[in-house]
Amino acid sequence: MESQKVTKSDNGPHGKWYGDACGAAFALELIGERWSLLIMRELMLGPRRFSDIRADLPGISAKVLSERLAGLEAYGVLVRRTVPEPTPARLYELTKWGYAAEPILLELGRWAAASPLHDPRLPLSPVSFMLSLRTMLDRAAARDLSAVVVFAIGTVRFTACLKDGEIAIERGETVPADLRFTAPSGPVMAAVFYGRAAPSDVGVVIEGDPALARRVIAFFDLPRIFEMEPRPARAAHGPTRSDDADVSR
Repeated sequence: MESQKVTKSDNGPHGKWYGDACGAAFALELIGERWSLLIMRELMLGPRRFSDIRADLPGISAKVLSERLAGLEAYGVLVRRTVPEPTPARLYELTKWGYAAEPILLELGRWAAASPLHDPRLPLSPVSFMLSLRTMLDRAAARDLSAVVVFAIGTVRFTACLKDGEIAIERGETVPADLRFTAPSGPVMAAVFYGRAAPSDVGVVIEGDPALARRVIAFFDLPRIFEMEPRPARAAHGPTRSDDADVSR
């Protein structure tokens, strides 16, 4: 009996780049194109309009964003839906399977933030900052605190509920808050939480108990930076072209 030959499907993304059955290779074929993972990041806290996604990814063109959204929709990562009157709008939302990638996204971010090449001063979208709170929370230190914290970043609002060493985040102001942080942008808020800048020095306004605010801020920190291993010393005089020549000639 002849063995059955396994060939690459012409109808799906698996194998389009690597021809490798590994799930990690397939994941890159699904979401490894430039901007795809950041689009997923921007949808992790709920559905958004095309214009909102593009505004928080300022380097992306409308054409590329449309292409990436269409690709992610074709792969089952997100769906489009229309909100009816009084304010009709087309929204993009992750599927249940798309949302399941959140732990991967968070751990990938934590892993990369430990690199000495990471620059925390670069632009940071409001969603990216809020997701970083889920990534960088010291869960052991926060275990004994229950608090509701509102974050107002630019024109958007988020509610974070700290309880039992975990943090749940929703868009909007969903419940009465114990504490409120207001900042003009994600990088400014990050300067307080990760750069330990004085809130008044960078324009962050805090409403609520100052002691509680200091305690909450202390729960978050960037990971320890891993030192890069030194490269092997190069020889003082490298091989010359004649060294590589075929001496048998």
